[in-house]
Amino acid sequence: MPKFLVIVAAALFVGGLLFAGWKRTSRKVLSTLPQGNAMKADQSRLYADVEFLTSLRPARSYRHPASLNKAADYIRAEFEKLDCRVEEQPFRVDGQSYRNIIASFGPAEAERIIVGAHYDVCGEQPGADDNASAVAGLLETARLLYVQQPTLTRRIDLVAYSLEEPPFFGTDDMGSAVHAKSLHDQQVPVRAMICYEMIGYFSDAPGSQRFPSEQLARLYPSTGNFITVVGKQGQETIVEQVKKLMQAHADIDVQSINLPSAVGLAGLSDHRNYWRYGYQALMINDTSFLRNANYHQPTDTIDTLDFRRMAEVVNGVFSAILGL
Repeated sequence: MPKFLVIVAAALFVGGLLFAGWKRTSRKVLSTLPQGNAMKADQSRLYADVEFLTSLRPARSYRHPASLNKAADYIRAEFEKLDCRVEEQPFRVDGQSYRNIIASFGPAEAERIIVGAHYDVCGEQPGADDNASAVAGLLETARLLYVQQPTLTRRIDLVAYSLEEPPFFGTDDMGSAVHAKSLHDQQVPVRAMICYEMIGYFSDAPGSQRFPSEQLARLYPSTGNFITVVGKQGQETIVEQVKKLMQAHADIDVQSINLPSAVGLAGLSDHRNYWRYGYQALMINDTSFLRNANYHQPTDTIDTLDFRRMAEVVNGVFSAILGL
């Protein structure tokens, strides 16, 4: 997630939240999905994925293509362990080759649900939360699809993107921009796009959730132990649906928000690139810099993450995918 929009976005965040509202949802269990222990993310696998990605040296940024390729190779190898179709989407930027890695489940020609996460980092950081946590969530979602073998009426594409971070953020060179355009050009029907973006940092300490104003601090949870479903205005129905499906099947509080698309915080990740083509797209996020002081810092390390709660986020997203 890019840093250069943070100040502007935080200022705009106040008005957007007050306008849109941030609602809690009940823990009512939907009977149409498997219950109990039928679908559970594995904390040890999530840890192993984050450990590999954060151990790459130099950091997996655009300045170090070899490290980016090691990350891409790892993701592809993990996908290939599963009974799914795996492909690469190569693209070139400034004479350098980059790769999106795609795993597909379900009927090949059916309407699609896209689940994505970026595997590059900003600068010389290990990037445990931003965005190794999300890539681990993406890989674990694929493993759950493989292990549970649900009957799918839609095609599920899990996409690992390169080049989300600056200097490419907000440009057509983002890996997600390349992918979204390819769907549009091929007239692919898409039910929804769900973006994993920073899903690993939580705190039970009072006051651990920061806000850009005292107004918001009075209105919303002050403890940073929840996950957020972030969408834009006009997509309230699907955001609410995803929130309810997640909350029903994950042992973690789920919040949601719909902001004007012009507000920076609404689109600070790969889902933004699907909006331009009319696709419904949303982000799953731990509130990033509003909670995690390690954001885009060398201190964004694996020991700062909460893998139990991260697993619950994946459990919730997996259920949402099946329920959409």
